[in-house]
Amino acid sequence: MTAHSLREYLETLDEHDELNRISTDVSWNLEASAITMAANEADERIPLFESVAGSNAHARLVGDPYRGTQARPWDRLAMALGLPGDQSSDDYYDEIIRRLQSPVQPTTIARSDASCKEIVDTTDPDLFAFPWPFIHAGDGGRYSNLQTVVASDPDSSWLDWSYHRAMIHDGTKASLLFLAGEQTPNLYYYKYERRNQAMPVAIAVGAEPAVECASVMWIPTGKDEAQYAGGLKEEPVELVECETNDLLVPATAELVIEGHVVPDTRLDEGPFGEYFGYMHGPRRSMPVLQVDAITHRSDPILPFCVEGSGTGYTENTTSSREVACVGPDATLGLRAAGFDVTKLAPWPFTPRTVYVVATDGTRPGHLHDLANFIFTTWGMLHIDFFIFVDADVDPLNTRAVLEAIAVRADPNEDFHQFGVETMPKVPLNIYQTPEEKGNAQTGTSKAKTAKAYIDATRSDESNPNVTAGTNQRAQEILREAGMESHTFDLTENGQ
Repeated sequence: MTAHSLREYLETLDEHDELNRISTDVSWNLEASAITMAANEADERIPLFESVAGSNAHARLVGDPYRGTQARPWDRLAMALGLPGDQSSDDYYDEIIRRLQSPVQPTTIARSDASCKEIVDTTDPDLFAFPWPFIHAGDGGRYSNLQTVVASDPDSSWLDWSYHRAMIHDGTKASLLFLAGEQTPNLYYYKYERRNQAMPVAIAVGAEPAVECASVMWIPTGKDEAQYAGGLKEEPVELVECETNDLLVPATAELVIEGHVVPDTRLDEGPFGEYFGYMHGPRRSMPVLQVDAITHRSDPILPFCVEGSGTGYTENTTSSREVACVGPDATLGLRAAGFDVTKLAPWPFTPRTVYVVATDGTRPGHLHDLANFIFTTWGMLHIDFFIFVDADVDPLNTRAVLEAIAVRADPNEDFHQFGVETMPKVPLNIYQTPEEKGNAQTGTSKAKTAKAYIDATRSDESNPNVTAGTNQRAQEILREAGMESHTFDLTENGQ
């Protein structure tokens, strides 16, 4: 059964013994994130902190609620969307793609019926009344980093949902990580700020799972994510109008911050422990959110993600959503653009920086066109590296991908680097100096980009049986040497 709120999702986890309710007082100051990271690394249950010490409001925290298991990163989000828990990744992808192709229009409900309006404060809102976590020891401040930012295009009816973290500065101000090249930052930098206008925004914290999925997907510019969230849950998402602006927000969110992003004003943002697995710095100047109101449920639950714990074999919300949300959506997007893509998925050892693409179109020119298209698409701004494999290789099968690289990728011919100065890139990469990172408004640097790809597809198109025959002979030699055939899945064609 589809979860219509974060609370319903957590109850579903509880029913399946996948939620760890922690009633002991836990501090928002590093303790909650340390426990969450330990749970992530041990592949343990999702931690729900029922009692947060040092909080002025009775609010709770939940650490990495959408983290999947290490063997099946998509499984908990599948559960949230009412899908069977034992689906293969192929079946899961097929179903998510099918649902995305049938978007459902949202409905608007009265404020009196919206659970996110149980408590409304438009006179004296205070961000520090809530236990936003201090996540990493080197962070520049406390963060809300698992949320949906709602903004509108001043020139159309388009309402955009996006995923940007906020560093809390005081009770009414936060800095937002707005990197140009992404949809909402583009609205701010190139429309509102150039017109010297404040940009109305609303931040939905603890929205329902379908909203969390749609917020990180490659939804095309001009298309409302609310429709695709409805498609994911196969029924309308309920929206409600804000108190201080006319934006519509997910009605079952745990907490909504209403405000406006001030033009030509900046506050420090960061450092922050990044999804790369290291502490990013130095501080950067980012746009300022001025808070106008806060509405929330009674005893709100604030989700957060421990970035950096999603490197290696460990999962967190970011890495699991890349598999469960971005992968199927990006696969659909590339197919819609005319590319013959079977499946696109993140490399298991990195949350966002490396992706594997399985494709039938293995001509070198085709792969280069595909790589160029992806690298210049806003949705893949964070991705620096691709591995192209044949359609019969599962991108989520680490062994199969490594075998494809070892057997089919020639280091001299099949490694390709893009060195275009204006190619969009994220100024968070560890390999760039502060000068090379450029500024947030351009989202590019003057240094060569490290965006690259490996062609690990079959090179002999005229005789695909060459690779099969080579594999067959190699397996026969291993068998003759005494290795049990089941250890390398010996088959008639050696595949």
